[in-house]
Amino acid sequence: MKISARNVLNGKIVGIVRGPVTTEVTLEIAPGVQITSTITSNSAQSLGLKEGGVAYGVIKASSVMIGVDD
Repeated sequence: MKISARNVLNGKIVGIVRGPVTTEVTLEIAPGVQITSTITSNSAQSLGLKEGGVAYGVIKASSVMIGVDD
């Protein structure tokens, strides 16, 4: 797999919540560290995602904002 994004995190699929339009996929990228993505249900089906499987979280953003409470 070759992509332009520099932040590619491989992990184990630990959760899938399927909906009629979107599916929420949770990856464990390190012990106790999880990331969650919402993708189309069609994409989840075509990728053959299943709990316990391996997938990549690809993060590409033009900006990252940081905030704190007053």
